[in-house]
Amino acid sequence: MSLFAPDPGFEDPTRHLPFKEKFIGDRAFYRMALAVAVPIIIQNGITNFVNMLDNVMVGRVGTLQMTGVSVVNTLVFVYNLCIFGGLSGIGIFTAQFFGKKDLHGIRDSFRMKLWVGLFLTAAAGLVFVLFGEPLIRFYLHGDGVEAQIEETLSYGLQYVRIILVSFPAFMLLQVYASSLRECGETVVPMTAGLIAVVLNLSLNYLLIYGKLGFPALGVRGAALATAVSRYAELLILLIYTHTHSTKHPWVSGLYRTFLVEKTHMAGYVTKGIPLLLNEALWSSGMATLAQCYSTRGLDAVAAMNISQTVSNVLNTIYLATGVSIGILVGQRLGSGQLAEAKRLDNKMIFLSLMFSLVTMMMTLALSHVFPEVYETGPEVKALAAGMLVVYALFAPVNSFNNASYFTLRSGGKTVITFLFDSGFVWAVSVPAALLLSRFTGIGVIPLLVLVSLLDIIKTVIGYVMLRQNIWVNNIVGEKNV
Repeated sequence: MSLFAPDPGFEDPTRHLPFKEKFIGDRAFYRMALAVAVPIIIQNGITNFVNMLDNVMVGRVGTLQMTGVSVVNTLVFVYNLCIFGGLSGIGIFTAQFFGKKDLHGIRDSFRMKLWVGLFLTAAAGLVFVLFGEPLIRFYLHGDGVEAQIEETLSYGLQYVRIILVSFPAFMLLQVYASSLRECGETVVPMTAGLIAVVLNLSLNYLLIYGKLGFPALGVRGAALATAVSRYAELLILLIYTHTHSTKHPWVSGLYRTFLVEKTHMAGYVTKGIPLLLNEALWSSGMATLAQCYSTRGLDAVAAMNISQTVSNVLNTIYLATGVSIGILVGQRLGSGQLAEAKRLDNKMIFLSLMFSLVTMMMTLALSHVFPEVYETGPEVKALAAGMLVVYALFAPVNSFNNASYFTLRSGGKTVITFLFDSGFVWAVSVPAALLLSRFTGIGVIPLLVLVSLLDIIKTVIGYVMLRQNIWVNNIVGEKNV
């Protein structure tokens, strides 16, 4: 089978449909789509909102503290997405095994997730222990502010030494939460996440500022609050999953062995490694772009932190819709409903685009309001407001690219996904940012605009691949076109 071809015999049932029938769903569609998407939206939305409040709380201690924490979180983001990518490749099989009602396959994919997660967590811990200081310093630039750079570095090191403790909990809760979602259970991971973020927020208040008799720990308090909340979230998921084996029968015998079936191993490797490499390279590409923007000084780093944190809250809806595409479309592909998968994908992508337009309008309206919440200088606030306008204008582009990514991934086209996502970042976005940041004197906002414009090329590529239906594949069972 060609890498750029759908399953043999598949004919697109939507190609000649009128616009409304092709992209607009009925009530049953929206009930189904929102039943999956809303819990993810709520969980991710509240998580990102609390992250923003974390940012504000640390920022009220000082701009340098906020900058130090934001640099560390840029690096931790690479680890988080490596976990996401490593589990996602295997999760393609979990979703399709669930669609096929193959309990043994679900258990096997879960065990493979554990092995991948353990390896990535050990590797990330080693990197941070050995190279944490030079990595943080790489993002700290400015003329005549050496004392500020050293102080910012010290705050970053305080934060990273504690946040490392949370890595094992983050890995294991992602293994459980992703498996539950891929098996149709989205409410419980959402509930666990909500409890965790409320706990995180409460502990932030107590430990950052030293309230109710607790010590004022500053950035160390923020890191400790994050670590405790992640272990609490993990505990909730463990208790629920293993006390509901009737609802989730794949849990029975889950730890009877840690061995992975040889018959599945080749699929996990061929589908999983490209996605793992994709997330590792994409996230490191994002970190490299952040480093390029950081060459414009500490104010640019602080402004980027504020704008990205706020933007993450507002972008939650369309990004979560992309995750839902991977789950819903993957389940239908696994059960052999290829035509239904195509119909569903069209409507889900259009829904994501509509959400992105709402996001764009909200971000534009609030772009000069959100930065005022932060206790920082007027220069930083102005830069943050300008960056938010840029993020708003490119929301539809990012929404379509995100939906294209999850569509391609749902059908197991992981090599193409790799080229489409991280391949584009490293072949186009990063070289452009490096050249512009090193060889021109343009400001950080024009730099951000020029790099963002390049994503339109990616949108065109994604549109062509989706139209050709190269992602329509069943990789775990019989096909029923």
